[in-house]
Amino acid sequence: MRSTVLVVALNPSIDVEWTVATIRVEEKNSIVAERRWPGGKGINVARWLARLGCDVELLLPIGGANGEELIHEVQANGIVTHSVKLREETRANIVITPEKGRQLRFNPAGPTVFPQEWAQIKSALRTLSRRADVAVFSGSVPPGVPLAGYRELMSIAQRAGLKCILDCDGAPFAQAVRARPLLVKPNAHELQQWCGHRLQTRREILDGAKALSTVTREWVLVSRGRAPALLVNSLRGQFFEAGPVREPAVNTVGAGDAMLAGAIKAISDGLPPAAWLQLALACGSAAVRHRAGILAGTHLIKRLARETQRKIRHREL
Repeated sequence: MRSTVLVVALNPSIDVEWTVATIRVEEKNSIVAERRWPGGKGINVARWLARLGCDVELLLPIGGANGEELIHEVQANGIVTHSVKLREETRANIVITPEKGRQLRFNPAGPTVFPQEWAQIKSALRTLSRRADVAVFSGSVPPGVPLAGYRELMSIAQRAGLKCILDCDGAPFAQAVRARPLLVKPNAHELQQWCGHRLQTRREILDGAKALSTVTREWVLVSRGRAPALLVNSLRGQFFEAGPVREPAVNTVGAGDAMLAGAIKAISDGLPPAAWLQLALACGSAAVRHRAGILAGTHLIKRLARETQRKIRHREL
């Protein structure tokens, strides 16, 4: 029997990309093209999991016209969705892409989640946890959700026997890791935030991951862009390391979410940790070859997974 992955996305969005010829400060900038797609970290993870063949259910709060658009687009991806209606409008993230030069990205804080709505989210999670095997908590925390909100939600899922996976940052991350999820996935910057000091070298990043793993007593996956990723477990005294498949990057938006989805797929299939990193890197490497919001095909992911397998190194801490 295939396992079901429940993704909890507290702050989903409509992602909007404006393509412009160039960015001119304090001048009118004409938009050459516009694209819209369902976004936010949790939504990205759910879409990639569905592409990888997982049975996915999605729990998310939505509000207003953006929320209705989001639900419609997510369901078109074949993902079973469960929504909690909010009084305020779901956010829209803006990506400005010049024909030459670097992108600009603007992410609103998101709609306020009022106490009654927060209670409804927790109630929905209790119900949905009865039929899932893995729970993923991914993305930022919108206004109104307690800083310990993800920690509360993970406790609900863990009491139902679910394996929990976390990807957020800042104060909510610092709170949530105390619930000891099976896997957390910070990037190097998010790990640095948690440590409270700069992490510049590979050794410093590895030591930070070890410290975080000591708190969770489980696995920590650190994404590092073009540098080798690390999968660390201090309790077992071991880590895995491998770099992504080197190819020119078209886009990096959502690459970390693709990596997380790859690791989750391997976990849900009952594969060993080396395979978590293998599929994570294959998905991340595939993601950067496409424009934001566009998912790679499974043939490319499988090919990159074969190439990645040769790169993985198992080391002792």
